[in-house]
Amino acid sequence: MADNLLDADVRTSFGKGAARKLRAAGKIPAVIYGHGSEPVHVALPAHETTLIARRANALLDLKMPEDQQLVLIKDIQRDPVRQIIEHLDLVIVRKGEKVTVDIAVHVEGEPYPGTMVQLENNTVSVEAEATHIPESVSVSVEGMEEGTQVHAGELELPAGSTLVSVPEMLILSIQQPPKAEEETPVVAEESDAPAAGDSEDSGANAGGE
Repeated sequence: MADNLLDADVRTSFGKGAARKLRAAGKIPAVIYGHGSEPVHVALPAHETTLIARRANALLDLKMPEDQQLVLIKDIQRDPVRQIIEHLDLVIVRKGEKVTVDIAVHVEGEPYPGTMVQLENNTVSVEAEATHIPESVSVSVEGMEEGTQVHAGELELPAGSTLVSVPEMLILSIQQPPKAEEETPVVAEESDAPAAGDSEDSGANAGGE
């Protein structure tokens, strides 16, 4: 956990103004909760925290003024435009404790020629030991033919993980790619009215008679 060790400053100022000042100073506001303890508001170093938070279900080992806490990143709030981290929700975990998390489904291989993979769910819920949370689960579609389906219960989970999602949940299916719609040529409708030349000829003939 040495790579995830961060200094956490306990903060006593709250609100949008205080949060803006923290971010301007290169800090990220966060709150720690769990295990029946009162929420603790802290400030974390922005650069180091952002690098760690790139990994799904990342753990942080926080060095605090009075103790050290192992926490799991539970929720990340980002600026909708710049995508920088604005706030973190952190839940306390213990070594050996089981936690439930969502992990990504990683598709490998190519299905039978002329078919495509339709991914229905790109994450699956699993239970794992807090310090051994897998980043993803892989599923191979190599050579799978049209109509083949893969459900959550068929995934080969990493060692130490157990499935929490409903086993019947559809993960992916192999389908024919959608056909491009053929454009129907537009045919101009013929007019029932006589042509201008025909009308004049008719008038001339009528006058001659």
